[in-house]
Amino acid sequence: MKKLQISLARAYDPPGDDQGARYLVDRVWPRGVTKQALGIEQWLRDVGPTTALRRWFAHDPERWNEFTQRYRAELDANAEAWQPLADAAKHGPITLVYGARDPEHNQAVVLRDYLVEKLSAR
Repeated sequence: MKKLQISLARAYDPPGDDQGARYLVDRVWPRGVTKQALGIEQWLRDVGPTTALRRWFAHDPERWNEFTQRYRAELDANAEAWQPLADAAKHGPITLVYGARDPEHNQAVVLRDYLVEKLSAR
């Protein structure tokens, strides 16, 4: 199997040349950004954390560990939401696009690690 290449990119930064297929993984569309500017293959809204979890987390680093556990539980219960990303990652590099300001504490970080674990275990 190929080495997995799953990158992260903020929705407000211009796409790079070597990012492979780009997927928006937020439940909410990033403000003020057009679909063309994002350069995405697909918006996978349902792979993002639920509205209740997103509101509870509120991008508070103090809640990061608990958010990670809760979001991973949501992903476990919703394989059909992340399966398109797993399938795409098997065929080449992909980039998970997110809108959060914090590059270390956002759902794309959790999702990338989750996908790497799932795909490495197979």
